[in-house]
Amino acid sequence: MIRSSRLAMVAGLALSAQVASAQLATDPQTPTAPAATEAPAEDIVVTGSRIRRDPLDQPSPVVTVDDAAIARTGLSSVADVLQRLPASSGGLNSKFNSSGNFGNPPDGGGVGAGSAVLDLRYLGPKRTLVLVDGLRYVNGASASGIPATVDLNSIPSSMIERIEVLQSGASPQYGSDAIAGVVNIITKQNQKGLKASAQYGQFLGDNDGKTQDYQLSYGLGDDHVHVVAGGYYTKQEAVSAADRSISQYPNPGQTSCSDPIGGCSSFTPLGRFLVNGQNLTLRGPVASGRPVYDPTLATGDFKAFTAADRYNFAPFNYFLTPVERYGGFVNARASFSDALNLRVKAVYNRRNSQNQAAYLPLGIGPDVGNGNLLDTLSVDATNPYNPFGVTLTPGQNYTAIFRRLVEAGQRTYSQQVDTMSLTGTLDGKFRLFGHNWYWDANAVIGYNDAKQLFTGNINAAKLARAIGPVSQCTDDCVPFNFFGGVGSITPAMLGYIGFDERDRSSQTLNDYTANLSGELFDLPGGPVGIAIGYEHRYQFGSFTPDPVIQAGLGADIPAQAASGKFNVDEVYGEIRLPLLRDLPAIASLELNGAVRHSNYSTFGSNTTFSGGALWKPVSDLLLRGQYAESLRAPSIGELYGAQSRFDASIDDPCTSASGGQFASNATVRTNCIANGVPAGGSYAEPQGGQLPVLTGGNPDLRPETARTLLFGGVYSPRWARGGTLSALSLEVNYYDIKVEGAIASIPAQVLLSRCAETGDALSCAAIRRAPSGIVTAINGLLLNTGGVRTRGIDATLTIRSGETGAGRFGLYVSGNYLLKYAESTPATGGFTTTDYVGTERGSPDQTYPHFKGLGTIDWSIGPVTASITARYIDNVQEISADNELKSRLYGDAQLQFRPRWLDSRFAFTFGVNNVFDKDPPACFSCSLNNYDPTTYDIPGRFGYLRLSYGL
Repeated sequence: MIRSSRLAMVAGLALSAQVASAQLATDPQTPTAPAATEAPAEDIVVTGSRIRRDPLDQPSPVVTVDDAAIARTGLSSVADVLQRLPASSGGLNSKFNSSGNFGNPPDGGGVGAGSAVLDLRYLGPKRTLVLVDGLRYVNGASASGIPATVDLNSIPSSMIERIEVLQSGASPQYGSDAIAGVVNIITKQNQKGLKASAQYGQFLGDNDGKTQDYQLSYGLGDDHVHVVAGGYYTKQEAVSAADRSISQYPNPGQTSCSDPIGGCSSFTPLGRFLVNGQNLTLRGPVASGRPVYDPTLATGDFKAFTAADRYNFAPFNYFLTPVERYGGFVNARASFSDALNLRVKAVYNRRNSQNQAAYLPLGIGPDVGNGNLLDTLSVDATNPYNPFGVTLTPGQNYTAIFRRLVEAGQRTYSQQVDTMSLTGTLDGKFRLFGHNWYWDANAVIGYNDAKQLFTGNINAAKLARAIGPVSQCTDDCVPFNFFGGVGSITPAMLGYIGFDERDRSSQTLNDYTANLSGELFDLPGGPVGIAIGYEHRYQFGSFTPDPVIQAGLGADIPAQAASGKFNVDEVYGEIRLPLLRDLPAIASLELNGAVRHSNYSTFGSNTTFSGGALWKPVSDLLLRGQYAESLRAPSIGELYGAQSRFDASIDDPCTSASGGQFASNATVRTNCIANGVPAGGSYAEPQGGQLPVLTGGNPDLRPETARTLLFGGVYSPRWARGGTLSALSLEVNYYDIKVEGAIASIPAQVLLSRCAETGDALSCAAIRRAPSGIVTAINGLLLNTGGVRTRGIDATLTIRSGETGAGRFGLYVSGNYLLKYAESTPATGGFTTTDYVGTERGSPDQTYPHFKGLGTIDWSIGPVTASITARYIDNVQEISADNELKSRLYGDAQLQFRPRWLDSRFAFTFGVNNVFDKDPPACFSCSLNNYDPTTYDIPGRFGYLRLSYGL
């Protein structure tokens, strides 16, 4: 039995409806926006609680982003909008060129190419729960693993009415995964009439990244039957790394591969050959196809390999990946009586996306570290292109042969992802104990199917035959030429050894819930509210690589098939106790709590609890305090993900090359020699490259546990709700979250550094090296590590004016100050703790700035609305490089005009994001393109035009 408890977020004096804590909040003069002080006729369910209440007295600090706020950003992806919130720490988005050549990260979820997620509190997307209309949604699939997160790109944007982001945990209400927070996507259910928009945008100075976004929805019906349906189409074109100055080479500021900083690749079009103890390359392409080898290198076609001969792969990547998305939805409601309503929602979404990498790096021999048949191949003496006159045997007279297959064209990874979801709900209300009671029963069926086509892979078994004894290369076999340089590999050779890799993954969700809520009796502070419910959830996930890959015969990242499932039965209860009201120094005093008991088929049962208090000393001020303990169950990918490899951009302290510590630090030298590095200093691989990390799931994983503390207050004076001001609110919250038994791998850079600097036995045992010293594998398998601790302060200020002669004005300012973010990982002598505040982590990319802020000023008068938004990111220091990423202040501007002669139904909008043309700060340890895509914008101004109707 695992017991823990989690506090459902209590809290807050809600802001008035238009004072939604959202970037570019909806202007109250917009025809479809609610009035400034409008309140609903009855209590409703708000995110963070199952008990109905007045939404102006929300139990949780919730950031609300409506469809108008999304439109004001000019962004075509909901994830991009949410990732700008100060409480967000980024996550996957289309700025990640997460091609399969990077491999599968240690989290068991695969690359996630083309997907988009939200990460709150730097705790990882797996610890942020995504709901649609308060119910779970099927997890994403990208044909490279079994993710534990919902792909926000799989949700049709045309169906979104608003998004509510609860910025702390709520597991007793919603179950596993809600440690950092909850994202609740509310869909259009009551729309009447037509809403439509068409937008075009691009990077202005570079004429790339062209984006089209078309939205359409229509609602009709009456109080008894109502239907809302819609569709959308979005197409985003690529931005190439070759078209931005920061990404021309593997490292910032680099001008050639001979620069001491290194980073360029050993896989070159002319080849690199570690043969007969020599490090060789060609002087140039060999017209005859078979070069001449002179062991003295005085004559012939070979010369000594130098850094200048390395290959610059950087400009062949995407800076912004191309994505095409389209889909539709239907929301239908039939009301038979107050006691019985039927709701049905059907959703379909298609995503076509692509990632791109440089030409395939093909290597054979033990020092390459493929981890499969390629490491053991021999080049027979009878191969017609073998210039050495003898059979090249791995580990004897050669250790590695590297070749960049430019003749095969660039590697492309194309994803096709289909998402389908069907939801049915029966609900109603009845009278009991003199109060209204509400019930609902829900069924959610979701399916996600992803296919990926990788063009340009090589079949190792066919390659073995093509470089083996020529007498055995018969029938369709074509002898292969490793040695002739660029242009020597013919289409016939590629036709024999090449193949198109086809991978697939899928996820299934069946979720059934029943809920009952109402009021029991009255206390001095008001009626006691309760909610109880039951949930049964079944999830299945699978990943099926191409059969050639499963056989270990690919030249790219190895992978094996994986699948798994689990089911869980849960019951929960929630209570609200309004103790006192309308007394001196106690305008109101409330206690609340929740409990959920879960029984998982994978590990057993657990119970989570929560409890908190809200106190209003006066009606304008609310204070809150909360304590919670929580739990996250291991996902299917974490439990059952098969072993694979991730090529991480990290540095090896044991190299003798520039930036290494082997030559300069005696302690490091001793520890590195003990770890398998040659004592003579011959291991001199340059820094800035990629090292292989062995990844995979672990069926013995246990759930994570967490403890959350939150204290805060909201000041929202009544005197600011009319006249000169229509709204004013100041909210400040302090949070402290501690995760124990966190499911993760020990970071590869931590293992390398600890082994080299301290000789830690556990770390050194996780590193495998070839006899030459080259790292062939670092153990990155998942385990329950030490834990994570984060503390910080959120603050939000909202001011909105009343009507003036100069129009109406609004100010929204939100910020997060990060006090602590530390991770503890096991070592031989216990645990080591690393505090990341104020740093850039590098691969996997993540900044931890002390402060992030967002501010918006908007103004409207008559048919004109304008807004200016500022986004600030504090400076950080790279952990793995002596480099400071300077602070950045981005500016966005938008102007909208609603002609009155068109009945104000049409709107013409023009906007520019990054108006100051700020480039991202250069990053040496980041995975790709020399910047951190979780935090910073793509270089260049992005301009857009939009025509909308009814919005």
